[in-house]
Amino acid sequence: MKAEKGFTLLEIMIALAVFATLAAAVMSASQYVLGQSARVEARLFGAWLADNHLSELQLQNPPPAQGQQTLNRTYAQRDWRVSQRIVSEPGTGLLRVELSVSPASSEQPVQSVTHWIAAKHD
Repeated sequence: MKAEKGFTLLEIMIALAVFATLAAAVMSASQYVLGQSARVEARLFGAWLADNHLSELQLQNPPPAQGQQTLNRTYAQRDWRVSQRIVSEPGTGLLRVELSVSPASSEQPVQSVTHWIAAKHD
């Protein structure tokens, strides 16, 4: 009698179960990485937008008016909301600028910065 070579049905089912478990783990990990990547990208764009807006404020002559304002901007083919609060720092000749950048579809800021600019240009 000749011995048959090959896998039994049970061995094949166990191998499929192992591969299915590994595939599910890889899929879950890749979804997590993609989500993190999107959040990091949004924070990076928010930081660039805040930096650009601060540069615009520094170049304004006369300096920007004090108060609170919400601006809608388009940057990197996305819509953003920039909330700015400008207050005078007594005795320093500086204006404190507080910026908060969030996607237009969300109230949750992805970037918040505080910066000081000269209250008067020479």
